[in-house]
Amino acid sequence: MKKYKVNYTVSYSGNKNNMKLELYYTPPSDDVFEEVRAKAMVLWKVVDSDDDKYGYATGKIDRIKDIENVQDNLMYIVAMFDHGNQILLAEELSEEAKDSIRERLIDGGTPHYLIVF
Repeated sequence: MKKYKVNYTVSYSGNKNNMKLELYYTPPSDDVFEEVRAKAMVLWKVVDSDDDKYGYATGKIDRIKDIENVQDNLMYIVAMFDHGNQILLAEELSEEAKDSIRERLIDGGTPHYLIVF
């Protein structure tokens, strides 16, 4: 098997408003982070209809149960859900948690029509 060396440059100017992605990488309050993490773990158990037969819920929970509230870990949790399950997560969250997520999605350049929080 041949190995190829690829040289490329990635350029990113921030979100569509040319702003730096500062909020996206800023942790929320500890209360918001713990709420989102707890609700995410409950939701994974609910949506895993096979009683974790294949380790789906356990795998997801193991990835976040010990992470700290630093940088973009809040958004890491949110990104683990597909759009449909983000809707279910949003239905379980407080307004404060939804606002924290929404503001970070906007800062990250997510199109408004994809934001369910």
